Amino acid sequence: MLTGIDPLLTGDLLRLLDHMGHGDTVLVADAHYPAHAVGAPVVDVHAPAPAVLRAIRSVVPFDGYEGPSISLMAPEPGEGEEVGAELRAAARAPGERIDAIDRFAFYGRAASAFVVVRTAETRKYGNALLRKGVVGFGD
Repeated sequence: MLTGIDPLLTGDLLRLLDHMGHGDTVLVADAHYPAHAVGAPVVDVHAPAPAVLRAIRSVVPFDGYEGPSISLMAPEPGEGEEVGAELRAAARAPGERIDAIDRFAFYGRAASAFVVVRTAETRKYGNALLRKGVVGFGD
């Protein structure tokens, strides 16, 4: 145990987050996502996606240099709006730094993730990509 570290952040996950560089991406994936198909290391965290994203954001700054740094999978109308709103709040970023993209575009971006964090989120569209910023600069 470490003081001040969210207990959802396991040693393996902290090691991978630490190894990320500026511009690398972490995928927070719901339980339905084909996490192992991405080809990046997969860490399982048995908690809802918003809680996991909130924990990751407690140690990983978003990239503030260009465009949106946090992308959510855009839900189909009538599905996933609640988890999307929770992910937006958990991201703790200005609105212009968060976007929602089509499912297939999301899969395309997620294919280059540095690490995948598979959550216990059972709601559809509970997925987020976070592009890491520079630690210690404005976040």
